[in-house]
Amino acid sequence: MRLQVARIGKPHGIRGEVTVQVMTDSPGDRFTPGAVLEVEPSGHGTLTVESARWNKDILLLAFAEVLDRNAAETLRGAQLFVETDEAEDDGEEDAWYEHELEGLEVRVAGEAVGKVTGLRTLTAQDLLIVRTGEGDEVLVPFVEAIVPVVDVAGGFVELTPPPGLFELNRDDAGTGDGR
Repeated sequence: MRLQVARIGKPHGIRGEVTVQVMTDSPGDRFTPGAVLEVEPSGHGTLTVESARWNKDILLLAFAEVLDRNAAETLRGAQLFVETDEAEDDGEEDAWYEHELEGLEVRVAGEAVGKVTGLRTLTAQDLLIVRTGEGDEVLVPFVEAIVPVVDVAGGFVELTPPPGLFELNRDDAGTGDGR
C-alpha cells in the first residue's frame, strides 16, 4: 500500500535541506538515512534521505539528490510517499489511515449527517473533519466514546456526539444574531 508520509515545505539554509510537514506516526522509522521516498509530482523521481534532524518542532530533511537551496526550492509542495506492507501495520484493530476514512458517511443514531473529509492528527488526540449536509465543517474528537463504530468496508462511521457538538460550528450558533 502506498502511504503519504510528508509534504515538503520551504528550503532551510543553503545546502539543500527542506522543512517537511510530517504525516506519519513514526518519523524516526520513515526518515532514516538511506530511506528511499517516492515523490509526487512524479517528475522529481525518488529521493534518498541523507539526514533528518529536528529544529524545535520542525523536521528538516536532506536528500542525496538535492545539493543546494535552488534544487530544494523546486521541491516545495511535493508529497513524499513510501510503499508499505499490510503486515507492517502494528496489528491494531482500531487504527486507520486518513485515506481510509475520507469519504465515509457519518451517522448519528443511524441517520446520515455528513461525510468524513479528513483527519487532523494532533498530540493529544486526533480529530475527524466532518462536512455536514448543510456544508458546515465539524471537528469531532476521534475517541471511542464519540466514534464507537468505524466500518470502512461498510462505508460509514457511527457517532455518539455530546449535545451541541454539531451546533458549535453553525453560523447562527451562540449569539443568535449571526455573529
